[in-house]
Amino acid sequence: MYLKNIEVQGFKSFAQKINFEFHNGITGIVGPNGSGKSNVGDAVRWVLGEQSARSLRGGNMQDVIFSGTETRKPLGYASVAITLDNSDHKLPVDFNEVTVTRRLYRSGESEYKINGSACRLKDINEMFYDTGIGKEGYSIIGQGQIDRILSGKPEERRELFDEAAGIVKFKRRKNTTIKKLEEERQNLVRVTDILSELTRQLEPLEKQSETARVYLSKRETLKELDVNMFLMEYAAAAKELKELEEKNIIAQNQLKDTQSSYDRTKVEYERLEQELEDLNSKMDALRISGQEQAIRKQQLEGQINVLNEQILAGAQNEEHYKGRIQTIEAELSVRIDSKKKLEEEKTDIYAQLKAVRKKLSEEEEKLRTAQENMEACTLEVENGKNEIIEILNSRANVKGKAQRFDAMMEQAEIRKAEISQRILRLKSEEEEQQTILTTARKQYDEITSQIENANEECEHLNLSVMKIQEKLKEQNTKLEAEQTAYHREASRLDSLRNIAERYDGYGNSIRRVMEQKERVPGIQGVVADLIQVNKDYEIAIETALGGSIQNIVTDNEQTAKTMIEFLKKNRYGRATFLPMSSISPRGEFTPKEALKEPGVVGIASELVSVASQYQQITKFLLGRVLVVDNIDHAIAIGKKYRHSLRMVTTEGESLSPGGSMTGGAFRNNSNLLGRRREIEELETKVNHLKQNLTEMQNAVEENKNQRNRLRDAIAGFQEKLRQKYIEQNTARMNIKQQEKKAEEIRSGYAQINRDQAEIKRQVMEIRQDHDRIARELENSKQDEKELESFIEAKQSELDEWKEEEKKITRELEEIRLQSSALEQKEKFDQENLSRLKAEITAFMTEKEDIYQSLAHSSEEMEKK
Repeated sequence: MYLKNIEVQGFKSFAQKINFEFHNGITGIVGPNGSGKSNVGDAVRWVLGEQSARSLRGGNMQDVIFSGTETRKPLGYASVAITLDNSDHKLPVDFNEVTVTRRLYRSGESEYKINGSACRLKDINEMFYDTGIGKEGYSIIGQGQIDRILSGKPEERRELFDEAAGIVKFKRRKNTTIKKLEEERQNLVRVTDILSELTRQLEPLEKQSETARVYLSKRETLKELDVNMFLMEYAAAAKELKELEEKNIIAQNQLKDTQSSYDRTKVEYERLEQELEDLNSKMDALRISGQEQAIRKQQLEGQINVLNEQILAGAQNEEHYKGRIQTIEAELSVRIDSKKKLEEEKTDIYAQLKAVRKKLSEEEEKLRTAQENMEACTLEVENGKNEIIEILNSRANVKGKAQRFDAMMEQAEIRKAEISQRILRLKSEEEEQQTILTTARKQYDEITSQIENANEECEHLNLSVMKIQEKLKEQNTKLEAEQTAYHREASRLDSLRNIAERYDGYGNSIRRVMEQKERVPGIQGVVADLIQVNKDYEIAIETALGGSIQNIVTDNEQTAKTMIEFLKKNRYGRATFLPMSSISPRGEFTPKEALKEPGVVGIASELVSVASQYQQITKFLLGRVLVVDNIDHAIAIGKKYRHSLRMVTTEGESLSPGGSMTGGAFRNNSNLLGRRREIEELETKVNHLKQNLTEMQNAVEENKNQRNRLRDAIAGFQEKLRQKYIEQNTARMNIKQQEKKAEEIRSGYAQINRDQAEIKRQVMEIRQDHDRIARELENSKQDEKELESFIEAKQSELDEWKEEEKKITRELEEIRLQSSALEQKEKFDQENLSRLKAEITAFMTEKEDIYQSLAHSSEEMEKK
């Protein structure tokens, strides 16, 4: 096994990727102080897992990443890979060549790889155990390390000897196993405590289980009854719905017939009105023709005949007017009669409609009352059911009490038997033995109290540990999600930064020129990098710029000339340059009134943000481009100003002077304008995610420390408990010994008699409680029967109200149909009445006009 090569990029002084090849023999790296010779050794130690930044001659681990120079930007990560020949398979992997890679990002994230596959630092350490190659191995000797080894502690030198002897792997495995065994021992103690606690809970849980089974049985019965009730109500509702649908069909047919009759009457009325208008037109035409003939005759026959004809024509007109007046009066009489009939009919319909609406209001009030009564009955039924459930639960509790009293009775009987035995055995009592027994019992009680307090404290601490464990579990889940989000956004940010640094999306000639930016200070940058745009206007501005977005801004014409010669010389292609010294705006935007048109957002040059020195460039490129919200407004503005403006929409359509339009699906994979904005947004998001991640890691670490402190406290209490249990057992043995001696003494009759009296009193109380519980059970059954009767009565009342609701609903539908028919008839009569009023007004106006014509005609005839 030997080292084949080292590949370094971004580590300390190695900005460019560099590959160190190693062959047979000795390889030396020479150079002056500060040239980076020691960085090669640091790179090897770092890739093998060195975690101390001080050992790598840095303040923190990010210091190993290339930090940049005056002419070169800092890098975002550092990467080192070493390749080892493993043809002798000294390393425990199935590869003839092993490559170990470590990469560190400025965000603090680090990753390890073995032959390109992600792995843990632990995997790398285990792979190099007993080979002498690890970060602490003897194969890598750095500056001052020999002196540190010679002057170091024996324990530090022992680690080197263990590494050389090949036993480090086994010692570390042993330590790991011992740690796991201790953790499992602690787990066993906790499991024993949990089992003892669960054993004490078995008997109460069995009683609760019996109560729960009774409850579940009752609940299933109740559910079945509810389902049956729902099915019955569903069938009744379906039947009612079918009846309503039939009524609806009948009403629709009646409405259709009425509408058809109304349409026929309206058509007939319009036809008659058209005939009357045609007749009037013919009469007017004939009258005009007669006047023209009379004038022609008067001209031929002379002034006298003209006057005679005029008199005759006046008489004819007078007769015609009189005839027309008679006709109008007859028509007025007919329409006035019709109007009176319609008004009488309307009054009758209004009275009927008022009565129907009053009846409808009364029925709706009845329906609301019925529905309120139904809701009240339903609520009472539900309350009754809940009370029955409460009675059943109470009965189960009472039965549990009865069982407990029976158990207490048995215990009392047992105590009576014990006391009888003690009476037979005890004969006397000695004060010294009683004092010793009392002292022993007092000591035992004190120890028991201390044990109970310690147990309570342990339970409290265990509960705290469990809460912290749950909290840690939640925090770890959130931490993993935050880490995933942070890595995803950080990788995306690095990708965008690399894309921006490489000028991806630009032409080859643009990239070649921008590579010379550090060498030629006069290159300011491409247009897309110099302007900032709101996200809402990115598409519009990029459309307005078109190919100009990749133009290169220079300080003067000489710089542009130099770079054009550079492109020619190397045959890199063509590029457009914008010298700041020669570019000037193309004039102010005109006409100004176009800015007030609907949909106009503004002039493109005013919607971007640039440094002050680039204002002229921006006005040159965008100063005469109008941004509009959509293409419809743009087309309207173009027509109004005779297609003399260049416009772009926020969706990417373009309208050029002359009327040409460009548009369609906007595909912008490079997103040159939004790239900087996206990088800034991602930087903010990544910093926020990093802050959240750090806070969560600190919180997790704090909880882990607190959990470890609690576990240490629990271990201390458990050790104390073991000592107390030993003391308790000793005290218990002393009490038993003293009680054994006291059993031989017959001096305890008074205490025994008091115990007997107490037991009798307890037995009497237990019997009284037992009788009281029996009465409570009987009362509970009686209450249940009364509630069931009450529920049945309320259910019957609920059914009656439901029938009443159905009846009222049917009557309401009939009344609503009647009301609708009356309202429609009232509307029809109102339309006819309005029409008649209009006709009467027209006839009266015409009559007045005719009377005026007659008076004027009589005056003319009298004059002629």
